[in-house]
Amino acid sequence: MNAALGLSPLQYGRGAGIFFLGYFLFEVPSNLALARVGARFWIARIAVVWGLVSMAMVFAVGPSSFNLLRFLLGAAEAGFYPGIVLYFTYWFPARERARALAQFSMASMAAGVVGAPLSGVLLSLRGAGGLDGWQWLFIVEGLPAVVLGIAAFMFLDNGPERAAWLPADEKAWLIDTLRRERDEASLAPATSWRGGLLNPAVWHLALVMFLIVTSSYGFSFFLPQLVKRLSGGSDLAVGMWSAIPFLVAAVGMIVVATHSDRTGERRLHVAACTAIAASGLAITSLTDAPIASFTVLVITAIGVYGFTPPFWSLPTTFLRGDGAAAGIGLINSVGNLGGFVGPFVMGWAQGASGDFRLGLRVLATSAICSGLVVITIRAQGAGRRNPEP
Repeated sequence: MNAALGLSPLQYGRGAGIFFLGYFLFEVPSNLALARVGARFWIARIAVVWGLVSMAMVFAVGPSSFNLLRFLLGAAEAGFYPGIVLYFTYWFPARERARALAQFSMASMAAGVVGAPLSGVLLSLRGAGGLDGWQWLFIVEGLPAVVLGIAAFMFLDNGPERAAWLPADEKAWLIDTLRRERDEASLAPATSWRGGLLNPAVWHLALVMFLIVTSSYGFSFFLPQLVKRLSGGSDLAVGMWSAIPFLVAAVGMIVVATHSDRTGERRLHVAACTAIAASGLAITSLTDAPIASFTVLVITAIGVYGFTPPFWSLPTTFLRGDGAAAGIGLINSVGNLGGFVGPFVMGWAQGASGDFRLGLRVLATSAICSGLVVITIRAQGAGRRNPEP
């Protein structure tokens, strides 16, 4: 794609990151809309529009159109992940939330396991149907989102109150448990949308996420190119090898989330993951041995993805109602600006020095700073043991 569109490493990094500007601008409004109109309609809307814009990437012809479509893709996806985090507060008691988020996030890891080799196959379809392989990649990527968005609208329930499939006794228990949690949090400092946006702990968490996302997206966007540099293999081989870090990260994510739920501790679990990520990125920048470097990349993936469940269990301990919609949206929108910085830094470093060493060291520094910041968070209930039933 870079060759077809005439993109330099810096232009690719910039275009990859512009996605997050659209994401940033529309994140909080999208999450507030979900709280107003319901998850069923809004999550379906996000999926369908995202799929259509993704397929429209086949019409990119140069840097300008690539940047525009990346921005629109970010605007289309805005609100999806924080919307899911908010939606889970309607269904899962606090003590179960990290594992629920881990199971949901495993879908992303599974997409990497399946998508990486599939991408290699699709990239080999050069000229099929008059399209290049990278164009087929975007078509095949976007179509399932449209189909599953329609399925979400047909089958998703907005909450347990309307879940006809849930047995009456289980429904009553779940509704009562969640109601008691809301009552116990009635004195929480952030229940209005204004409180969610102005709460200092929300901005503290946004900084934590910005720093680790800078590392994680710099890592994930350039992982295939890193593997290509180490192996010199074909597109298909690179896709197969790139699937391995996602597979290992999925297992690591479940282990981290389960331990975090069992102990009720969140902050140190996040910090430990950022330390693993920082160590892996730093070591990768210091060695050229292919096997050793790839092994370290796999370990790095555990850190950059394993932080997600315990991290997102932090804001749901002190945000409620519109405050949760606004605060979670703000954390994700500000935090995901790191998705612009990380790929940009990696593209700049590659263009300036011809390799990724400097960029990897910047990403490692960002990850370790994220861990140092998260352990200083102080908020009502944040990071402390969840009450037992």
